[in-house]
Amino acid sequence: MADTIRILSAGAPKTGVSRCARAYEQATGHGTGITFATAPAVRQSVESGEDGADIVVATVPVVDGFEAAGLTVPGARATVGSVKAAVAVKAGAPFPDISSADSLRAAILAAPAVLYNSASSGLYIEKMMETLGIVDEIRDRTIRLPNGDAVLKHLGSSETPGEIGFGQATEIRRQEELDGLVALVGALPKEVENITTYAVALLSHARNAEAAGGLVTFMGSAAGLKIFAATGVE
Repeated sequence: MADTIRILSAGAPKTGVSRCARAYEQATGHGTGITFATAPAVRQSVESGEDGADIVVATVPVVDGFEAAGLTVPGARATVGSVKAAVAVKAGAPFPDISSADSLRAAILAAPAVLYNSASSGLYIEKMMETLGIVDEIRDRTIRLPNGDAVLKHLGSSETPGEIGFGQATEIRRQEELDGLVALVGALPKEVENITTYAVALLSHARNAEAAGGLVTFMGSAAGLKIFAATGVE
């Protein structure tokens, strides 16, 4: 529909974005359509001008870059919260000890396979493995998949006991609630934690600027932030 507000969003805050869009639809009557993509794909899509979206939800540095390039409307943005990198296991499996960097390192070394994605959050996990000094030791047991959903689906369907997966806490929680095949162990320990903050912004070429701007405002309001917080976006 021509009056549908088109949203382009990174995957980590997916549930919060979807619930905010639904609440806004119910309150205003404006329809919404959402496309979710990895952070690099979101950036490429907006910068190429082929995104076809009215608003974008991405990491704060990415949104800052869009604003500096004139791709978003100055001031028409809001921070929606932060997401932590976390650990997942197959549902029913014993939880590994991840209370410290040392215990996480031991858990990774003991795992028959370690899974994480090839997107931006996976790049951090790759660097973390380097920091922990175990890249070479787990190289043959490392499985890289395109995105967080693929990691969790692989983990949930795996018949290999003890595999460990890494992803954004919100994505793990969503999959846990969706099919119960994976379980959220917890966020990475303080020594190696990774926190990513997300923002929503109105794109300069938005066709539905007024209605879309209202959705941006709603996402950053107390009501919108409460919806995000309920999904694990802090």
